[in-house]
Amino acid sequence: MHRALCWLLAAFLALAAPAAFAADQGAADLAPLVRGLGAGSYADTEKALSALAGTGDPAAVPVIEALQAGDLHVRKADGAVVVAKRAGSGFALTDPLTGAALGEADRNAVEKIRINNALRRTISATLGALTLMSPDANTRRQAAEAVFKSRDANALDALNTALAKETDERVRRAMTQARAAVLLAGDAADADKVAAVAVLQERGDQDALALLNGAANSVSNGGSDAVKDAAKKAVASVEQRLALWGAAQNLWYGLSLGSVLLLAAIGLAVTFGVMGVINMAHGEMVMIGAYATFLVQEAFRQWAPGLFDFSILVALPVAFLVSGAVGVAIERSVIRWLYGRPLETLLATWGLSLALQQAVRSIFGPTNREVGAPSWMSGAFELGGLTITYGRLWIVVFAFLVFGALLVALRKTWFGLSIRAVTQNRSMANAMGIRTARVDALTFGLGSGIAGLAGVALSQIDNVSPNLGQGYIIDSFMVVVFGGVGNLWGTLVGALALGGVNKFLEPYAGAVLGKILVLIFIILFIQRRPRGLFALKGRAVEA
Repeated sequence: MHRALCWLLAAFLALAAPAAFAADQGAADLAPLVRGLGAGSYADTEKALSALAGTGDPAAVPVIEALQAGDLHVRKADGAVVVAKRAGSGFALTDPLTGAALGEADRNAVEKIRINNALRRTISATLGALTLMSPDANTRRQAAEAVFKSRDANALDALNTALAKETDERVRRAMTQARAAVLLAGDAADADKVAAVAVLQERGDQDALALLNGAANSVSNGGSDAVKDAAKKAVASVEQRLALWGAAQNLWYGLSLGSVLLLAAIGLAVTFGVMGVINMAHGEMVMIGAYATFLVQEAFRQWAPGLFDFSILVALPVAFLVSGAVGVAIERSVIRWLYGRPLETLLATWGLSLALQQAVRSIFGPTNREVGAPSWMSGAFELGGLTITYGRLWIVVFAFLVFGALLVALRKTWFGLSIRAVTQNRSMANAMGIRTARVDALTFGLGSGIAGLAGVALSQIDNVSPNLGQGYIIDSFMVVVFGGVGNLWGTLVGALALGGVNKFLEPYAGAVLGKILVLIFIILFIQRRPRGLFALKGRAVEA
């Protein structure tokens, strides 16, 4: 047994010794270059940095990071470069390459290696160049992006070395683009610059456009018209592509806003369509759903913090039931006595909205409440030239799921059949034995519950406060009136149309003027089509 252990130990030492020797040899090779960082002048420090970048050795990264942080010093006794950090009245010294402790020293025993703004830029570029050889692909890609932004010619050799060894396609593309940026900003040959222009044109984002504009308008291209002409053509192509992607981004923003308006308006479309009630407290149902989400999340934070990502899923049925119960209570206590009296209904529900807002202020306070986003709704991803956040994407999906579920409920269930019967002809439905009063109460509860679901979604993108619903009530009425009172498909089309128009007008007219223009359009549209895009048949006869 003892002999076997000896053989294992000998084998381990045999394997470890070459690696240790290689590490020591690498540190020994870098040591003269590190010593050059403390040579004295800024120019000498910059030369030493360029030499370190040229090695491509990741072992130099901690040294340069210490220089960037202001921890790199020269020991006066022997001129050695050390990392010095405060320890009591003096400094604790470590070797910048190996990290070995070198004891302590007085303040007067070391001198800080100072850097200026030019050196700071060189340091950033050098770090980017050295991390190009990192074993982690994401680190290499971030390093390539750093070189792209710095455009430091000192990083070109390290970039070429890294490119020759790179196998990851995404990282290789980033390195190629960084190399093109360095070449275009430097003193490369015309043929290399023209090739760099083509690479940047293929990248086609705002950063590439800035570089291409600089090349197209530069007076220091060595008198080469070929580079300028290629850059001007690339600028025109990139601007056209960015304009198309900008239109697509606005289309996505319009779809995102339309989905929010759909969630806020779909419950109003149900109640307004069945009962003809102008419910000014509908926004407060949205607010109640948002505060229900807050309470659910607080419970998860206190009792089950590890399950916080599931809190939003629990909040959905809770918000629906709470908002729906409040809606049924409002219908049974106030609205049932005001049918056929639209002005009194409007004033009563407006008063209820003020009362609900004040009640929430008294319970939760007037300040905004924090509602967190689960991990699966955080972050964003890029799709071509589009930037799509996961939160908005899930809200769009959720809005269409709610819309589809409501359509199925109205078409495939007894309750939905009763709602459609009451919507089309209340007197005939009553004569056929349908209890219209109960249908009214449940329908109002359904619309309020859906508004509560909208509150859950809006809590992820807006401030949760007593005034949350006020920002959506007017838009909800515009969507319902524009699409057609009581028609769900009209509500869908109206929400998406108004959301898209708003987002396309904002870049040209601004947010406020854009809303005013939309309102004017709806007023003019209602003059021609008083019952909206998709009018329900049968309501005119009943009215």
